[in-house]
Amino acid sequence: MLDITQVRVQDTQFYKDVFQKGQEQGQEQGESDLLLRQLTRRCGELSEEQRQRVRDLSAPQREALAEALLEFRGMEDFQAWLAGLA
Repeated sequence: MLDITQVRVQDTQFYKDVFQKGQEQGQEQGESDLLLRQLTRRCGELSEEQRQRVRDLSAPQREALAEALLEFRGMEDFQAWLAGLA
């Protein structure tokens, strides 16, 4: 019979899966937060809709935006980039 009192929760697959998922979500949020700060500095204040669209980007889209924003001259460039997603 399994003695559950000797099983460390940290050693269970469930714990490892949940922990990894949390790390991934934290990384995604950190990337989005950084992009939002950079966009605000480069383009000016973003609307809540624009901020949400950045948060909703996939990892490859966040990477593409990070590269593209280096060439943005203002809000028009950001809006054109967002329009290109649709």
